[in-house]
Amino acid sequence: MTAAPNRAGAFRVRRVYDAPSPDDGFRVLVDRLWPRGLSKERAELDLWLKDVAPSTALRQWFHQGNPPFEEFRARYEAELVDNPAVAQLRELAREHPVVTLLVGARDERNHGVVLEGVLEHHP
Repeated sequence: MTAAPNRAGAFRVRRVYDAPSPDDGFRVLVDRLWPRGLSKERAELDLWLKDVAPSTALRQWFHQGNPPFEEFRARYEAELVDNPAVAQLRELAREHPVVTLLVGARDERNHGVVLEGVLEHHP
C-alpha cells in the first residue's frame, strides 16, 4: 500500500459529453441527474457523486428565469459548507494528481466551476 501524496491534486471541470481524455485523471460526475442520452460506457466515470450537486430546489431556481450567477454561486457555496461530499472530493485529490469534475451543462457558468473554486480556494 502506498502512502497518499502530501499535497492535493488539481481539479478541473469538463463537460461529461466531451470524449474522455487521458489527462482527465479520476473522473467524477457531479450532477444530480444522469446526463440525457449518455451511456455509462461512453461516460467512462470513476464515480458519480450526486450529493455534491446543487439541491433540487436550487437547481430548479437557477434554471427558471435568468437569475444572477453570483447569487447562484453564493447559494450553492452555502450548501457546500456542511456537505460531506466536499470532503470526499478533497480526499480523492490527495489520492489522484487530477480529479475531473464532469457536468452536463453547456454554459460555462455552471455549478462545476463553483465547486472547483470551493475545492481549490476554500479549506
